Amino acid sequence: MRIEIVNGHIIDPKNKLDQQGSLYIADGKIVGIMQAPDGFSADTSLNAQGHIVCPGFVDLSARLREPGQSHKATMKSETKAAASAGFTSLCIPPDTNPAMDSPAIVELIEDKAEKCGYPHIYPIAALTQKLAGTELSAMHALKKAGCIAVSNVHHALQNLLVLRRAMEYAATYDLLLIYCPQEASLSNNGCAHEGAMASRYGLPGIPVAAETIALMQCIELIEQTGCRVHFRGLSCARSVDLIAKAKTTGLPVTADVAMHQLHLTDADMRPYDSHYHVIPPLRNIHDRDALLAGIKNGTIDSICSDHQPHDVDAKLGAFPETEPGISTLETVLPLMLRLVAQKTLTLTQGIAKLSSEPARILGMNTGHLALNNVADMCIFNTSEHWQINAETWQSRGQNTPFWQETMQGKVVHTIQAGKIIYSAKN
Repeated sequence: MRIEIVNGHIIDPKNKLDQQGSLYIADGKIVGIMQAPDGFSADTSLNAQGHIVCPGFVDLSARLREPGQSHKATMKSETKAAASAGFTSLCIPPDTNPAMDSPAIVELIEDKAEKCGYPHIYPIAALTQKLAGTELSAMHALKKAGCIAVSNVHHALQNLLVLRRAMEYAATYDLLLIYCPQEASLSNNGCAHEGAMASRYGLPGIPVAAETIALMQCIELIEQTGCRVHFRGLSCARSVDLIAKAKTTGLPVTADVAMHQLHLTDADMRPYDSHYHVIPPLRNIHDRDALLAGIKNGTIDSICSDHQPHDVDAKLGAFPETEPGISTLETVLPLMLRLVAQKTLTLTQGIAKLSSEPARILGMNTGHLALNNVADMCIFNTSEHWQINAETWQSRGQNTPFWQETMQGKVVHTIQAGKIIYSAKN
């Protein structure tokens, strides 16, 4: 299909493009920027007047709940939600059921992705077998099967020797380690930030030190092993400082933060409302402001969704007994635009944190608009208002603290590899 996108405000942070113009797509690639190539004739014309045209968003952490938890969501439902939110590439953490510790599981996921018409799904391999933290996975075989990184997600590694050996193994095969810093004994199965709110409502707390101690241990091992590490899901001010210091010494580290951590604090938590139950927990306003500063000054490289759809039963019961996580893909764009409205970020910076920066972390040639590059694009309206409700929501998981809120900013079209996979008119 040949597509022309005309009259749009094109923003491409990596290539420093910020102007009105047109883009031309053929055979899944960008064949013209501002000017059509000779002899180009479009099958489809999209008028982007008054809309932003940018690279498709790249998400570093999105649970699609398959295989193993299709009662919560399916790959089909969640890729539909991703397309409606402007995401053209999704990284899948290895805490599937069974865990992503064998090439067979990777092949199953890739097959499901192809069948649901969303090919840009990138599996992240389990760092250890069954995510148990004891025996290393076959990382090289998993890389050959298509995994782009390794991770133990929120399954804390209690044996630092295992972490060291894993980092040495990953460094040998130039695999990125995506590390969620959490010291299990200090976390102690907590469910909220250790502070006034947790004390007031009798919730078991998770101290900041549970994150920072694990982060410092990993940084020490980076110096020892030379492993490339991306720190997934920072939540506190001290972690931002530690990442900044590691970067000044030249260590190969990057970091991200979940979008909801940039907007919510423990003070926003409604008593006993499990939609605010997330790991890492929502921390205090000082931590939230430090995360915002880290995003603005580049200490934190990217923003991710940390999408975790749940069924109703998973969020019923006492707060500590519920499953952590928020369904987030569809709120990422409007919440990014909220940061722009608050002058925390410019629109160009916000787009970069969702596209070119995560692509750079992964070493992928996507997240930007260039001639002959794969045509992954998002077209969105910055001024459209919409309410989060059952009629507007695509994900099977309705577990979000933003339910019934009015958001500003809506995707109009999403194009993946030159194919229109979402149109607001449909």
